[in-house]
Amino acid sequence: MSLAIFGITNDGLNLVATLFVLMLIVLWLALIVYTYLDARRRISDPFLVACATVASFFPYIGTAVYAIVRPPEFLEDAHERELEIKAAELKVRQLREQTCPNCEYPVEKNYLRCPNCQRRLKDPCPTCSKPVDPRWGLCPYCETTLGGGEQPRRQAKKRERAPDGERRSRREAEAAAEKDAVKQPARRKKAAKKAPANAERRETSRDAATEAPSPQSEQRSPSREPDPDPRQA
Repeated sequence: MSLAIFGITNDGLNLVATLFVLMLIVLWLALIVYTYLDARRRISDPFLVACATVASFFPYIGTAVYAIVRPPEFLEDAHERELEIKAAELKVRQLREQTCPNCEYPVEKNYLRCPNCQRRLKDPCPTCSKPVDPRWGLCPYCETTLGGGEQPRRQAKKRERAPDGERRSRREAEAAAEKDAVKQPARRKKAAKKAPANAERRETSRDAATEAPSPQSEQRSPSREPDPDPRQA
């Protein structure tokens, strides 16, 4: 006689109850395996994968909680999405390189100036005369050093932002500042030479002022003195 489950003595009902309990156990084990495999596909941290697997040992509740808090996408999907984003950024960068940064007119890689707005795009190599970017430190065609670095890059960015009129005004201002810097030592020398002469002139003017008679003494002449009193005579 088979063991009675839930106090059922009927063999048919007891078999059905036994199969039902066995199905629940198999389903519980399948949920544990499902939680482990799904956690590996969604979570990159092995510690979190182990925690999710241990939580699934609580019958049905652990798997239900994991299904609520699990990441929304698989690791493969996230990786593919990152690759798509990088590919889109690369495509946008290529489109920007194929257009003028000023007027967005389509240009070729070997253009030195934009045919629409006539803005400077690239400089010719001094050796092979092929178009090169001013930010490059080496010509990729003839391996000539171009002197590109951090300062040329900053200057190129400033040139791209500033129009041609501002560039000319800046160049003129820099040239004027250099001329002033060159002329300042000569001006100082001239001022140092003139200083003793000016001091001598001041001393001579002071001596002349002290030696010159005052106008009051000149006004007091003997002809203008009062006549003597006749009574005294």
